[in-house]
Amino acid sequence: MKEVRDKYIDLLMRTILCSMYPDPALAYGSDDNNHRKEGRDWPGIAHSMIGEYRAKNIVDLCKRVIEEEVPGHFLEAGVWRGGTCILMRGILEAYQINDRKVFCADSFEGLPVPDENKYPRDAGDILHTFEQLAVPLETVQENFRQYDLFDEQTVFLKGWFKDTMPTISDETFSIIRLDGDMYGSTMDILNNIYDSVSKGGFIVVDDYALPTCKAAVEDFREQRNICDKIYEIDWTGIWWQKTQ
Repeated sequence: MKEVRDKYIDLLMRTILCSMYPDPALAYGSDDNNHRKEGRDWPGIAHSMIGEYRAKNIVDLCKRVIEEEVPGHFLEAGVWRGGTCILMRGILEAYQINDRKVFCADSFEGLPVPDENKYPRDAGDILHTFEQLAVPLETVQENFRQYDLFDEQTVFLKGWFKDTMPTISDETFSIIRLDGDMYGSTMDILNNIYDSVSKGGFIVVDDYALPTCKAAVEDFREQRNICDKIYEIDWTGIWWQKTQ
């Protein structure tokens, strides 16, 4: 049973990454295998741009919270085409778990215009100009249907994080995955959701290579006196386990 389950999860991951078939980059990076493994391009077809190393990380952490019985739902804030959330939902399916949900939070309209008054670190950020990052909610939901994983265990939160994160702060999470790129977006997630993460749960950050995101993580950890060890996943992804 475990062998079949693990093979399903691995196949699901590789399908989401489109790593078994040619998939020219939509933007950035190149078409070589290392770029796709490392998540250094914006793929044309794949449902996720996180690459193999960060995808395997989320698989490992999901398995850990399940096997170690860390309570709480899964959250990704910044879902793009929904691939990582589909992967998390598939893991729950593989383990036949029906008392956890996957929360998919996104504007589904791209990134926000920087609020330079509130978050000066975001001054000059141009990510809001990239149309490739704006994937409609209906498209993401259809992607879930393609994997037969669209059901009541998936919760879609449409809107800016400053508006949506407070609405779920009373939930309990075992994993939160931050993919907000910007200082403000990262802070909006951490300020509202960090206290909702169970002891023993995990915080995963996708964009630590970006100075804005890194500054937000470091500022938040300093403000909250968080000393939990940061682990590197690849050139940009990190995670830590909440110990208190």
